Amino acid sequence: MAVTVERRARILLVRMERAAKRNAIDAGMTAALDAALNELDDDPELWAGVLAGSPEAFSAGTDLVAGAGGPTARGGNYGVVRRDRSTPLVAAVEGIAYGGGFELVLACDLVVAARTARFALPETARGLVANCGALFRAPRALPRNVANEMLLTGEPLGAERAWSLGLVNALVEPGEAEAAALALAERVCANAPVAQRATLGAVSEVVADEESRGWSATERAQIMVNMSQDAGEGVAAFREKRAPRWNGR
Repeated sequence: MAVTVERRARILLVRMERAAKRNAIDAGMTAALDAALNELDDDPELWAGVLAGSPEAFSAGTDLVAGAGGPTARGGNYGVVRRDRSTPLVAAVEGIAYGGGFELVLACDLVVAARTARFALPETARGLVANCGALFRAPRALPRNVANEMLLTGEPLGAERAWSLGLVNALVEPGEAEAAALALAERVCANAPVAQRATLGAVSEVVADEESRGWSATERAQIMVNMSQDAGEGVAAFREKRAPRWNGR
């Protein structure tokens, strides 16, 4: 199974289970993530969720060979990143969270990471654009110049620096991210669920206009990139395992 779901009392643990592909997201995983988060949002007995990957990787983002499938009705890309959620969601990050994997992290409300975790937005190295929220969420979660560096160089940000900059709520030893994320979710569940949902809804309402403008800007950037020759070259180079030959058109 691409995704497994476990109930831990009031918490729903959603674990990506495509370790051989570093949890790269294909259409099957998108559908499974969408179904899991629909369950989290629709069941009033669930008060928090945890989104985790495997010990080696949270997620490498879109499967560039198979594709991630289309957006879902409720969750958008990956079934997650455009979701209007009312239940708190904690990311538990081990290993890499690259591209769309990092955008999954940015779509969560709280982040727990192992010290060896790494975050990156390598889309420009493939001739692509980060189209799942990073263009506006990364500069909100990080200092703008750090977000720009990630977006423009594609180079990774280590977990310890991410914690020092405020992106990561809790930094733990390797192998402990999932357990620590569940512990954080338990702390969330200790408070009144109606108040939690109202609080999360208010925060979402405050940033709704910014997010709407962010998605519109992302769509314009996506159109520009899709019309370029560089986009095709970047994906071809990735598949052929060679350095891309950019022409800037």
